[in-house]
Amino acid sequence: MGSPHRLSAATQKLLAGTENQFFLSAASSWEIGIKSFSGKLRLPEPASTYVPKRLTLHGIRSLPITQIHGLSAGELPLHHKDPFDRMLIAQALSENMTLMTTDRLLDRYHVEIFWCGQ
Repeated sequence: MGSPHRLSAATQKLLAGTENQFFLSAASSWEIGIKSFSGKLRLPEPASTYVPKRLTLHGIRSLPITQIHGLSAGELPLHHKDPFDRMLIAQALSENMTLMTTDRLLDRYHVEIFWCGQ
């Protein structure tokens, strides 16, 4: 949300539309919180207020992490070692969702991906 210029035109159009429902994983919120606190991600306010406000503003639903998600993430092949990305893959597979990403390493998993980068 803070760098829309890094997203493809197709991604910006998709996000602006009203025909799809979007979710933000609790894993992504966790990663945002860690990066914000460590200074690797600059936000205009604390992540604990910034993220919920943006979810509400844009009508994005929260996707909690369940036991099944955790167990599924642990069973994924080690193509990608980032635990946050592995959780996103497990959630997308478990919930039959499309994962929006710019990370080409995630293509090694059999998950439906919408490529967001330029």
